[in-house]
Amino acid sequence: QGQLVESGGGLVQAGGSLRLSCAASRIITSVLWASDMNWYRQPPGKQRELVAAITSDGSTNYADSVKGRFTISRDYAKKRVYLDMNDVKPEDTAIYYCNIVPRGSAAYWGQGTQVTVSS
Repeated sequence: QGQLVESGGGLVQAGGSLRLSCAASRIITSVLWASDMNWYRQPPGKQRELVAAITSDGSTNYADSVKGRFTISRDYAKKRVYLDMNDVKPEDTAIYYCNIVPRGSAAYWGQGTQVTVSS
């Protein structure tokens, strides 16, 4: 929907860390509470893939490729969703998208933020 704003992307060395932030200021808090929140990414020339998810009750899931390296979290007070990326690899290079899915409602999407990992 373009109602989320991702930030924090950029160029990072392999093995380094990066924090992506998703600002959901336009979404009311009560909706956020009932939402699943996700980070997707789309590598160059590849399909979009889900990399991290956090449900409304706080449970998390990660793609095997990022498990143990990435952490998704949220801050309702700040209306933000974060993706902490550690030990990044060149294959993590992609446009990263924030996705918020209220239960029974249409999903919200951001415009994406580019992450480029150099080696």
